[in-house]
Amino acid sequence: MLNKDALDTLFTKARSYNGWLNKSVSATQINQIYQLMKFAPTAANTCPSRIILVQSNEAKARLKPHLDEGNVEKSMTAPAVAIIGYDTEFYEKLPFLFPHTDAKSWYEGKPDKIKSVGEMNATLQGAYFMMATRSIGLDCGPMGGFNAETLDNEFFPDGKVKSIFLCGIGYGDKDTLFARSPRLDFDEACKII
Repeated sequence: MLNKDALDTLFTKARSYNGWLNKSVSATQINQIYQLMKFAPTAANTCPSRIILVQSNEAKARLKPHLDEGNVEKSMTAPAVAIIGYDTEFYEKLPFLFPHTDAKSWYEGKPDKIKSVGEMNATLQGAYFMMATRSIGLDCGPMGGFNAETLDNEFFPDGKVKSIFLCGIGYGDKDTLFARSPRLDFDEACKII
């Protein structure tokens, strides 16, 4: 089992940040995040997530018009913002990712299945992205609150990738946190049968 410090970092003391310290995030750190999160389990190893890391001032200027007002400041001040989406043609990579059967045929030409499997598994990968971010000593701030259609046109102009959520990453400013909101007790959320 992980020690208490590790569990605190990943779970019990981890928070979703809205404010950031003025400290940059390196390309090496971003790569470290991916090298960990790529091991997230996905159905038939589909690995549908595609991520754009918005970091430069120019890229943030492109992002800003697509954000709901409540997400502008926290996105513009974050050292980087990940746009986490799913590739609607993820099945094209299945001969490499899942080579022992014709998994590509399970999805090709089946838009409802592509959307369902793509969104669910890329969201799972996005959760692993957040855990990987925390595990290398950074903080994250996941968010909805954006116009997916216009954002996708801007950042995924070929129409093949659909955004799911955004996640600011960096060094969270603890002074911007409010008290942790409550969570449900075990018996309210779980049942052993």
